[in-house]
Amino acid sequence: MKIDLNSDMGEGFGRWSIADDDGLMSVVSSANVACGFHAGDYAIMDRTVRAAKERGVGIGAHPGLPDLIGFGRRTMAVSDADMEALLAYQVGALQAVAARHGHRVTHVSYHAAFGTMANADEGLALRLARTIAALDRELTVFSMPGQLTERAAEKAGLRVLTLFLADRAYTAAGTLVPRGQPGAVIHDLADVRARVRRFLEDGSVMTIDGSRLPVKARSILVHSDTPGSLDLARAIRSEIEATGAELTPAHRLMD
Repeated sequence: MKIDLNSDMGEGFGRWSIADDDGLMSVVSSANVACGFHAGDYAIMDRTVRAAKERGVGIGAHPGLPDLIGFGRRTMAVSDADMEALLAYQVGALQAVAARHGHRVTHVSYHAAFGTMANADEGLALRLARTIAALDRELTVFSMPGQLTERAAEKAGLRVLTLFLADRAYTAAGTLVPRGQPGAVIHDLADVRARVRRFLEDGSVMTIDGSRLPVKARSILVHSDTPGSLDLARAIRSEIEATGAELTPAHRLMD
């Protein structure tokens, strides 16, 4: 069994950092790189891509809304045309930085409210998928299973890698418990270990109400801004290795 472990990275700004990206880079197999709108800037993108290249970590664009103050987690009034342009701008910027370092952007993973907006509007989801396809038809789209983003990417002829979110609580409907609600973000190391072990053993997760939810995924995500994210990532990797699974960058899973 081959599986990807990914995390969002480069989500600082200027002199401020939000996570131990250097530490995470030594644990994960793929990095979703912030492209300067919800977080990140040209210098952070450059450092992150260079580090990923040096360590054999795959990279993807992590486009978000232009909302540094809200970390891209606030819904904004943005037209569909502007959403397409925002997406192309961010993916294109990372592609240029990657080319400078002899690396390649291989996937796209929407950030927070950007992804929420896509998953709430079938038409928008398809427009965004077609934008990605116009940039590079070899790009893989990251998505939770059963979302509009997944279906739109498939319609646009793109490959999809589905995700299991190790540090976020699920509802019985398969959506995430909204941030701000009790138990939405899982910080406890033992709880995360147990969730990942269950997912690896039988492909399911316990929902917030205690029911069993099947999750068909080939990549595990841990958010870098979750407190203790480096320890969580190390624990997840150890659980993956304990099963005998092979940690593999996302793009190699799609070959």
